[in-house]
Amino acid sequence: MDPSQDPSQLPAATPDAPDRNTMEQIRLRRLAKLGTASPKPSEESGSSTKPEGSSTTPSAPTPEQRASPAAQASEKRKINVTPTPADKPPVSSSQSSTIPDRSHKRAAAKIDDRPQATQPATKKPNMAPEESIDDYTHRTVSSLFRITLNPSQTDDGHGHQTTFLPGVASELAEVGAPAKFTVAVLDTTLLEAATAQPHATPLLRYLLPCWKRVSRTLALLKDGEKQKREVLEEAKRLCMSYCLFALTIPDLFGRPQPDDLATFLLRSQEHEDSISIDFTKDVISRFPEDEQYPAVFADAMAVISVKLSDMSMESDYRPYLNALSFYAKFPPLLRAVSEHETFLSATTGPEVERKTILGPFFRLSPLQSEVSLTYFPNPRSLDKGRAAQSQDALRAILRVYQDELFAIANAFIRSDSDTRNRMLDWCALGVNTNHKRRAIQVDPREVSSDGFMVNLTVILDRFCSPFMDTTFSKVDRIEVDYFRRNPRVSIKDETKINADQAASDAFYANADSKSSNFISEVFFLALAAHHYGSGATNSKLKSLDRDIKFYEKHITAMEAERYKLANNPARLAMFEVSLKRHTDVLEKAIASKNAIEGVFLDDKMQELSLRFMKYVAVWMLRLASQSAYTPEKDLALPLPSPQPEAFACLPEYALQDVVDNFKFVYRYLPQIMPSAVGSEMIALCIAFLQSSEFIKNPYLKSSLVTLLFSGTWPFSHFKKGVLGDQLYGSKFANKHLLRALMKFYIEAESTGAHTQFYDKFNIRYEIFQVIKCVWGNDVYREQLARESKVNRQFFVQFVNLLLNDATYVLDEALTKFPKIHQLQAELEQNPGMTPEDREKKLEELQTLEGQAGSYMQLANETLAMMKLFTSALADAFTMPEIVQRLASMLNYNLETLAGPKMGQLKVNDPSKYHFQPRVLLSDFVDIYLNLANSQAFIDAVAADGRSYKPETFDKAGFILMKRHMKDDVELRRFDALKNSFKESKAIADQAELDLGEIPADFEDPILGDLMKDPVMLPSQHVVDRSTIMQHLLSDPKDPFTRQPMTIEDVVPDQALRERIEAWKAEKIEAAKAKVLGDSMDTTEG
Repeated sequence: MDPSQDPSQLPAATPDAPDRNTMEQIRLRRLAKLGTASPKPSEESGSSTKPEGSSTTPSAPTPEQRASPAAQASEKRKINVTPTPADKPPVSSSQSSTIPDRSHKRAAAKIDDRPQATQPATKKPNMAPEESIDDYTHRTVSSLFRITLNPSQTDDGHGHQTTFLPGVASELAEVGAPAKFTVAVLDTTLLEAATAQPHATPLLRYLLPCWKRVSRTLALLKDGEKQKREVLEEAKRLCMSYCLFALTIPDLFGRPQPDDLATFLLRSQEHEDSISIDFTKDVISRFPEDEQYPAVFADAMAVISVKLSDMSMESDYRPYLNALSFYAKFPPLLRAVSEHETFLSATTGPEVERKTILGPFFRLSPLQSEVSLTYFPNPRSLDKGRAAQSQDALRAILRVYQDELFAIANAFIRSDSDTRNRMLDWCALGVNTNHKRRAIQVDPREVSSDGFMVNLTVILDRFCSPFMDTTFSKVDRIEVDYFRRNPRVSIKDETKINADQAASDAFYANADSKSSNFISEVFFLALAAHHYGSGATNSKLKSLDRDIKFYEKHITAMEAERYKLANNPARLAMFEVSLKRHTDVLEKAIASKNAIEGVFLDDKMQELSLRFMKYVAVWMLRLASQSAYTPEKDLALPLPSPQPEAFACLPEYALQDVVDNFKFVYRYLPQIMPSAVGSEMIALCIAFLQSSEFIKNPYLKSSLVTLLFSGTWPFSHFKKGVLGDQLYGSKFANKHLLRALMKFYIEAESTGAHTQFYDKFNIRYEIFQVIKCVWGNDVYREQLARESKVNRQFFVQFVNLLLNDATYVLDEALTKFPKIHQLQAELEQNPGMTPEDREKKLEELQTLEGQAGSYMQLANETLAMMKLFTSALADAFTMPEIVQRLASMLNYNLETLAGPKMGQLKVNDPSKYHFQPRVLLSDFVDIYLNLANSQAFIDAVAADGRSYKPETFDKAGFILMKRHMKDDVELRRFDALKNSFKESKAIADQAELDLGEIPADFEDPILGDLMKDPVMLPSQHVVDRSTIMQHLLSDPKDPFTRQPMTIEDVVPDQALRERIEAWKAEKIEAAKAKVLGDSMDTTEG
């Protein structure tokens, strides 16, 4: 209707509506009640007699009105409130001036705080006229915002308290408008309603439910109700504006501080004053209007993060995680959070965990000490079954939590490029600030917690999951030049695989200006996270074991001393405090160990970790071999030389992570290995053992042997372990494994470490186990024979070290037993020994027992290898360079086991030391029998003047026969061999007599023996080949000039050799004839 239209031109009133005179009277009475003088009809404009239901546009406020608080607030608000769009004109009043039917009530079942949509009235005879839009506006606004213009109305009829708005009522009265809420005054109405709320209560507690009620009512409108929709949309728009003002412009409502949005984000969605998805979508649509709006939401999440930083997994953390998960639904919110000043503000590990927005969320873990003690109460007395149940529960909760963490982190990654990059920056901050976690001594105050770092590792593994397919189709996307492209991951202070600091700095100084792709970023971040995160936590298990043993022993000793303080209450009280302190430390350590094992013994977590490590292994092999290697393709060995600088300058942990991860799973979760291990792991170990020059760290190289060794442990129905069958049947392993192991067996002699002497025995023990596992395949025997012929010097060096080991470990083990026997006797026969002396002897005995057990175990394995090798390749072990040393070693140990001093080897419970003297004796005899067909071996045994004694061999045969250690065939063979030794000895003795004085030019200048294969050294000295070879095995220098040399530098002196052989043959023939003649001459002289 036109506001200026003359009342006399209005349509005639219907019978149910008041006439014009009545309407005028009502208007005047209401104006009088409002305290406004009624204008004279003659002074009124044509619009002064508008019906009550008309839309009245308030006149401009008077100066007094402008001075009112509501008016001032309204003026301030107009700065930010967007006016009604031009394409949405104000709702006009209905042409008819009908009175709304206020007698209608909802059914009791429908009474709640949600206004019901007005249903179109069905036209029936004698029904009230349809509700006008003005009445609908008034009724709906009153109901939705719970406000009134009637000072006597205190509730809305449904038990909800209403707020009287005197300011709006006064304004309407002053301009002569009906006392109804209209769209025209809705802005002022909401401002006064909001301002009227108690200041002790957050304003959003009123406005959020209002917005939701408006939204629900709007959603229930039917198509075609355009005017009502426009009213509700305007109400919704203005309500949202005031919600935002409550967060950004508190003085608009006379409040000193803005509302705390975090409080409402932490409320569950069931509450009316919570932040809903629809509300958030509406807010986000306003972000372009004011940069404060996204900042408010980012600040709120920062507040939530700070509150969470002091909590543990035992706290009520769910609302906080829900709030961040809620943000994850909206990329603009994540962008705002990532741009917040605290998102990347940390400089240390503890700060990343507690002071960045995401840190406290990643910090929550069962590995927190207060949580682990909850899962494992009274850990000293907790049985294994209960501990395992607690670990299952712990894993289940952590899996769910990590799933939600990943969903959140993944939302950051998928939001937009800037947000993704800031998320990757945060991950990099987590690993770069925690390098000290791999220090020998870790100060927990300087690094992030285990729980935080494990969660970060798991999330980064999951980022890698999409590209880790079984065919390695995307491995070429991992960029070799990542560390030269301003990388996120810092490796400057890390030890490199095969480069010193200067070489590494020079290589990386040649930077690449390109940027790395996402796959490369998460690949190297995950690799670093495994090193500083899960790897560092995993390594704590060993130290925890040591700590637990130490404190258990210490506490037991303390408790044994308690009785001494029974009569001294003061000292006893101090003692109890100290004992309690030690006990608390012990229980914390036990609970921590149980928690770590519980977290790490998660099949799914470790399966994903192994998938990642397989990708690392393949990528490293491709880089080192400069090929497109995948497990389906062949890998050429040895690796090409020179090695790529990009490989040499990689951080050492790239390979260490792979090895450590697989070793852990081999030990604790072997059941997942069959499906997780492929040929790439075999290729990795063999390649870097055979081309060991690619790796600088001897411990890292030896760990590759450990990896193979671990893979041969029997498990379930896998009698050869999870790798044994592959090593047995793999063409690649058949071709390269044995040489790789022999090569590293030799290298282990000198690792450069201060513990190298003892390290080599552990390494060689593991090598023996791998060889024993595959020896049933004849291919490996053929490989050994090939090495003895094609790489003679290499083979001789290997066997020489094998003999050295056998000699040393047997001697060390067997010489310990007499001392052990003596100490055991002293402790048993001397009950009156002082406690101090007894304790001292017990400690000495324990030390000797430990040493004897270790050495005996190594001796058994070394001897087992010699049995295998001599059985398969007797000729190779009777080469001139080897045979004499082998014979001397065998004779010496046979003398120990079957000679006069054999009784000194008796100890209590010999099996405790892996010592079975009869089995050991039988093994030595087996080696003699394996080489029985070699005359060179027979001669060498007989020529051993130090240890060869025919009676010792007789005693050995008697023991074997008496204890049924050999069958009759083997005993007969041994008897025949003993006779051969005696015959050779007799011939050698006679030859020595007959040879007489050896010509000087036939004598070896170093050993003084007759040379057999004379060679000329670079220094022009002539020595026997076997002598110089033995010398070079331990000292690669000319023994006369001390200049470096190899066996390839010697020149055979063929002429001298022929002269020696001729002279020797002549003497030996004469000696044989004499020996045979003496044996045949039976006549008496």
